[in-house]
Amino acid sequence: MKIYTKTGDDGETGLFGGERVPKAGLRIGAIGDVDELNAAIGWARCACGGSGLDGMLERIQGWLFEAGAGLACRDAAGAKAIPHLGEEEIASLESSIDEQTAALPGLRTFILPGGSEFAARLHLARAVCRRAERALCALEREEALNAEIGVFLNRLSDWLFVAARTANVDAGVTDVAWLGRETKR
Repeated sequence: MKIYTKTGDDGETGLFGGERVPKAGLRIGAIGDVDELNAAIGWARCACGGSGLDGMLERIQGWLFEAGAGLACRDAAGAKAIPHLGEEEIASLESSIDEQTAALPGLRTFILPGGSEFAARLHLARAVCRRAERALCALEREEALNAEIGVFLNRLSDWLFVAARTANVDAGVTDVAWLGRETKR
């Protein structure tokens, strides 16, 4: 099987079920942002060095793949065949956030993305997650979607923030505090 089909050469792509849609449309934009988020998390995993976060990151990547597939399926029959993100996945993120937060030093200031390489990559993934969430919000204004995808992305961005702090603690690196303009003078 060839990887190229030439069916997208005219600026359209196919959803599951065969419907053709513009590549510049909101749905394909949201799918692309979720895919980019998944790639950013994969890149972060390359720097995790056997961290205890790796297993959860792998699960998150699977969930994001399912979210992308769900977004690529508009017809009801096809949508039933694709697992949907729901309360279980959201609760798993929340539980992990709570566990990590309990082990972290209190947050007394805003922090800048950075610290260890793993943490910096997680912060980048968090920023991509926020973009994917914004794209999904724009799509939801035009079409009905599984609302839990948006909740999942919102919670995932929180998880990525906390995971970046955990990565810094695990690496023995202090979070990069934002000092503001006044304190730098």
